[in-house]
Amino acid sequence: MVMLGRLGAVWGVLGVSLLMGWAIVRLTPIAMEAWGMPWGWLEWLVAVPWLIFMLVGEGYRGFQKGFAPRVAARARYLREHPRPVHVLLAPVFCMGFIHATRKRRIVSIAVTSGIVLLILGVRLLPQPWRGIVDLGVVAGLSWGLLAIVGFGLRALLSERFDHPAETPEEP
Repeated sequence: MVMLGRLGAVWGVLGVSLLMGWAIVRLTPIAMEAWGMPWGWLEWLVAVPWLIFMLVGEGYRGFQKGFAPRVAARARYLREHPRPVHVLLAPVFCMGFIHATRKRRIVSIAVTSGIVLLILGVRLLPQPWRGIVDLGVVAGLSWGLLAIVGFGLRALLSERFDHPAETPEEP
């Protein structure tokens, strides 16, 4: 069971990281396309604050302070309490969709639903606006990917990791 737990923990962090990396790879060309277009003062007036907002709001506050430590804590929990179905679905487990507190499942589903709706809406924007939005998203996701890898390594390699896994067993 020790090996199953280790495999699940690594698969959880790796799977979430791959999902983030896939989004970065898919959005980067769209963001870069915007740079090939002429920008006026309005595009710059929107792009700079948007980029800062996404780095701080999504990258730092969303990923570094919330999502990444939770993914890592859930990976560590999975390492210590492996169940075959949880190991198989480790990325989904680490994102809080299964074997999580009711509140965590609701928040995970709500955030994911909101992201899907935003993606559908942003696809309707013409360039350079879509690229400007995606530039901020790529920046935030890149910060998030680094945070997930960093917290994942710390959670799986250190003696202690003081972040809640938000599982039903926790008080």
